[in-house]
Amino acid sequence: MNKKNGPTLGHNKKSLLKSEVEHIDITSFDSRKIIDSMKKMSFTSRDTAKAAEIYNEMIKDKNCSIFLTIAGSTSAAGCMKLYSDLIKFNMVDAIVATGASIIDMDFFEALGFKHYQGDQFQDDKILRENYIDRIYDTYIDEEQLQACDKTICEIANKLPPKAYTSREFIKEIGKYLKTNSKKKNSLIELAYDHNVPIFCPAFTDSSAGFGLVMHQEQNPSKHITIDSIKEFRELTEIKLKSKASGLLMVGGGVPKNFVQDTVVCAELLGKKVDMHKYAIQITVADTRDGACSSSTLKEASSWGKVDTSKEQMVFAEATSVLPLIASDAYHRQNWKNRERRNFQKLF
Repeated sequence: MNKKNGPTLGHNKKSLLKSEVEHIDITSFDSRKIIDSMKKMSFTSRDTAKAAEIYNEMIKDKNCSIFLTIAGSTSAAGCMKLYSDLIKFNMVDAIVATGASIIDMDFFEALGFKHYQGDQFQDDKILRENYIDRIYDTYIDEEQLQACDKTICEIANKLPPKAYTSREFIKEIGKYLKTNSKKKNSLIELAYDHNVPIFCPAFTDSSAGFGLVMHQEQNPSKHITIDSIKEFRELTEIKLKSKASGLLMVGGGVPKNFVQDTVVCAELLGKKVDMHKYAIQITVADTRDGACSSSTLKEASSWGKVDTSKEQMVFAEATSVLPLIASDAYHRQNWKNRERRNFQKLF
């Protein structure tokens, strides 16, 4: 910020942060008719309907444990309640996500902060002058984000100094939120309540990283650290405890590959394990660079990770199709007959 002249005339922080992002409520509308109509269409509509059908099969399958993976910024963009409702209504048993999705977005709002609707064409110099961070057309107050970083540091300072998995540390955050949250029913808090483990394999690539660096700086000889090897073993243990497994993957990258690799890891440990029986990926990543953000699902089958009989790629921006898939599953109510897995209790 230009301390002499202040922010650019006509663009102060208050005027830029005035329209809060409202998170979509999948219980407030019934998308079943839309999904049923999409089944009779083509292109992405039919792919979306097929994905919804597979997701409902996962939920109905009494032997199937469901893994949700989240990459990208859909939580900040309005899907935060959607993800929480998947836990609340027993439609997911374990989560693998980016650190940003869990800390910078979910924990951030649990502390009482907000995401704001913005403009992708806004001059980013003006945003920087006002200490505002931009995610496409969504704004975050950087001062509030730094408060989030510092809260992570405070939580770490109160824990016994040792190695924690991201799952263990996020569980401690859930415990903290039980008495300190400003916004109830965050993803972390509901996961804590329902024994749903959350893994962030690249945990330090987020506010958690900044907070833990501050923690180690303040406690140079006795501090906590993150054990990513142990959490890989833990996630593999969940796969081994699952008679069958299904993947609902939003985006790709590390969370997607991490959960798929549990099959390979189990085999290397000499354990007999089936490939993931069901798999859905919603992504805008392309295949032309040879990757598709960590392979298509059919390609993953060549590695022994995913069975191709029940898989569906949906090439769409997730906020446009995920609410339809989730609302369809909620209103079909197959989740009412599921037993909770309580995988957090394994550890």
